[in-house]
Amino acid sequence: MAKVELPGEAIGGMILKAVGLKRVFGRGSGAVTALSDVHLDIPAGSMVALKGRSGSGKTTLLNMLSALDEPTEGQVFFRDREITRMPGKERSALRRKEIGLVFQSFGLIPLMNAYENVEFGLRVAGTPFKGNREAAERALEQVGMKERMKHRPAELSGGEQQRVAIARAIAHEPVLLIADEPTAELDSRMGFQVMRVFRELVNRSGMTVVLTTHDPGIMELVDHVISLEDGRIVSQTNIE
Repeated sequence: MAKVELPGEAIGGMILKAVGLKRVFGRGSGAVTALSDVHLDIPAGSMVALKGRSGSGKTTLLNMLSALDEPTEGQVFFRDREITRMPGKERSALRRKEIGLVFQSFGLIPLMNAYENVEFGLRVAGTPFKGNREAAERALEQVGMKERMKHRPAELSGGEQQRVAIARAIAHEPVLLIADEPTAELDSRMGFQVMRVFRELVNRSGMTVVLTTHDPGIMELVDHVISLEDGRIVSQTNIE
């Protein structure tokens, strides 16, 4: 059984726990097992990177951990609450208020400029309207996009759109940030800047960051690296 228990438990204990996760797509002879027998504990206030080749199960695991998809078998606990069997409305509310999500597709609203996209995300999360402008501008500044905040997505490069998507995900300072290849569209300098933003949020607010990456340089900046192969956890490394 592939059991991973990451050391360095922070105050508040484990923020995420996966027990016996299995995810099968399709049925019968066409069934494909994307995850199998995944056990995982992630301490609060840590940065964790999932690595593995395409098809290893990284994105599928992220979808389980963020309550975007339900496992075929197993359970996921977030802050001691089981989220795998939560009603859809409860899972949606959880993601809006407590989890920040960064996808490979940016998901920006074309008719809104960068600032409006981030501020709209704050309204969806239910933050008090009074502080939204300051929070949106602060998040855009953290990812180097404050000077471009009046530009719409079509006027931004792919890397700039990714930075806006990251600003939207961190503006309400969620307790958990789930990021699928957050630096894939960024050059190395901006990728390191974004990782520094993540690290500052972890250190300052105790946010937990779980991300996927193929970049060896990025993996040196996190606390723990978990390797997946063929839907199974095969190793974990603690970065000193």
